[in-house]
Amino acid sequence: MIRNNIFSILTSLIILYLSMANAKTFEYAGLFDIPYLDKFVHFGLYFVFMSVIIYEHKNFFSDTRKIILVALIPICFGIIMELMQTGLTSTRTGDVIDAMFNTGGVAASVFLWLFIRPYKSKNLK
Repeated sequence: MIRNNIFSILTSLIILYLSMANAKTFEYAGLFDIPYLDKFVHFGLYFVFMSVIIYEHKNFFSDTRKIILVALIPICFGIIMELMQTGLTSTRTGDVIDAMFNTGGVAASVFLWLFIRPYKSKNLK
């Protein structure tokens, strides 16, 4: 099971580290002064997370219901990360808007897959 999900697990561990790391780590790493850049980062991380899950299990998703059910995994993971930031760290705070951007990234990845899948299967025939 771990062998089939190695990239998903690695992606989730990277997100876990980035979510729980000291906030001061990212203050000094800022190369750009873009307002709300962290929201785009949340969106992008969870877009990549769901895209990796889709890539690893693309043959499993025969219908839309399965992909939506699997999408609940990174959505719940994102909510748990926000709750952990509030309860377990002193320099980070959980944010409902961050959780919404996490969910938006997952949803964008799912919609992109649902859009691409018919063209992909047409090229395989």
